[in-house]
Amino acid sequence: MISIAFAVGAADTVAGEQTLVVTDENGTELLTTPVSDETEIVIEYTHSVEKTLVRDVYVPDGEVLVMTRMEFSSFGAGLPARAEVTVSDGRYVYEPPSDEYSTLHLKTGDVADHDLIVGGERYDIAAMSDNGAVELTVERRLRTRL
Repeated sequence: MISIAFAVGAADTVAGEQTLVVTDENGTELLTTPVSDETEIVIEYTHSVEKTLVRDVYVPDGEVLVMTRMEFSSFGAGLPARAEVTVSDGRYVYEPPSDEYSTLHLKTGDVADHDLIVGGERYDIAAMSDNGAVELTVERRLRTRL
């Protein structure tokens, strides 16, 4: 009989935690951060025509991103002009029926100056990607804790 012993070390592995992964157009990972089904993932940017703040809000559901709402200050090109909206704190809020994305494609830029907010932590993805394209996905990843 062969007996194998493992030393108890300073690290242990946690299986399959939800992880938000942001990659650039070459597939290089720019950001990985743990998320849960309750984590709000916000893409915040300046509307290129209206020059007002727009916030697209998503939550992870398994390995997809579900858009829960869009918040904006004025109606402009590309914003939901004919959709049913509510007003909250002086901003329009649009809650789409149920938009799900296995991969969210985003082209960042100087004018829009996209930020990514994950659970309250802000990341300048326009700068991280040198104003290029990025993709956001949610993956199950093994994570080692120290």
